[in-house]
Amino acid sequence: MRILIYSYNYYPEPIGIAPLMTELAEGLVKRGHQVRVVTAMPNYPERRIYQGYRGKSYVTEYKNGVQIQRSFVWIRPQPNLIDRVLLDASFVVTSFLPALAGWRPDVILSTSPSLPVCLPTALLGWLHNCPVVLNLQDILPEAAVHVGLLKNKWLIRMFAVLEKFAYQSATKISVIADGFVENLLTKGVAPKKIVQIPNWVDINFIRPLPKENNAFRAAHNLDGKFVVLYSGNIALTQGLETVVKAASLLRHIPDIAFAIVGEAKGLQRLQMACTECGADNVLLLPFQPRERLPEMLAAADVGLVVQKKNVISFNMPSKIQVLLASGRALVGSVPSNGTAARAIKQSGGGVVVPPEDPHALAKAILDLYKHPEKVKTFGYNSRQFAVDQYAFEQALTQYESLFYSVTTKRPAIVEPIVVSKQEV
Repeated sequence: MRILIYSYNYYPEPIGIAPLMTELAEGLVKRGHQVRVVTAMPNYPERRIYQGYRGKSYVTEYKNGVQIQRSFVWIRPQPNLIDRVLLDASFVVTSFLPALAGWRPDVILSTSPSLPVCLPTALLGWLHNCPVVLNLQDILPEAAVHVGLLKNKWLIRMFAVLEKFAYQSATKISVIADGFVENLLTKGVAPKKIVQIPNWVDINFIRPLPKENNAFRAAHNLDGKFVVLYSGNIALTQGLETVVKAASLLRHIPDIAFAIVGEAKGLQRLQMACTECGADNVLLLPFQPRERLPEMLAAADVGLVVQKKNVISFNMPSKIQVLLASGRALVGSVPSNGTAARAIKQSGGGVVVPPEDPHALAKAILDLYKHPEKVKTFGYNSRQFAVDQYAFEQALTQYESLFYSVTTKRPAIVEPIVVSKQEV
């Protein structure tokens, strides 16, 4: 089967949708499919086009059997509203030509964000007479409005129209959590159109490793410490200042150390917060190379998932699957009614505390520090849940089956999870 993946983010971007789409594309190639990816010049999370791609309009690459077609996008390190609009618009315009020039796909997988990508993918689907599967990693504009990133009424209306068009034009809509299903059903999307396939983790790559003789611990003087780790995006929706304040409340215990790993701009903001509240037990580090990710995760006793109060309930950070697979205890400072809280509770791998409450977060961490048997039990449960629910091969089979189900190539081998009203 010929599969076209239309995704703004892809390798070598280290976090977010990029690793997921890279693993999916390469996994499909290993199963004998022909895959090409239409994507932007790599720029995330620094919001600056990577060295080696600057000054170029188009680049075509091949990696592990996947054809990668990159196009120029308008990107600024500190984007204002106009910059954000130009970013989406530039990708819609510049990506369409290479997408159209390549071979005819049997099926198109389009990821959202970016929502405006529904325009070129719908047109491609019509021109090639092939189905389009819309993969929702977030629901826009609702999520952006909820956290205050999108306030312009004209843009909100425009994105609402785009959202409706995206759902209507897609052959199927794959969602990553049950909260997404509930949201789409309230908007009139037919249940038979929705397929729930959770995001995954490569459980062979991300796996429990011993803390002893750990190079990450040794390099950062963390040997013998109880390490609390956050690694990922540092944005308005996370509210990492809560972690810094919690750390300051525990600085009288020298054995507890916090490590926050993220992009340089976010770290600069957190350094100011650390200085203000005297959190000298927080280590701020840049993103580590992906090949060192298992080692970094293994350095932790506790992994953090952090969201602000106003994060919409269906948001599901992909770091949850990664932390679970690493076999570490989780502490989620997240809304109790959200998808993230539900996943942590279901896993039996950690605890959930109210968001933006540094005292509650500090108390949960202190409790785990004092009860190592809890940490061990949570870590065991985490790994087992990841293996049972989030294994990559399982998700790959579901996507492969979904693609077969919307084409005439041959019948699906394994039926994906199709949502009905009774299941919600």
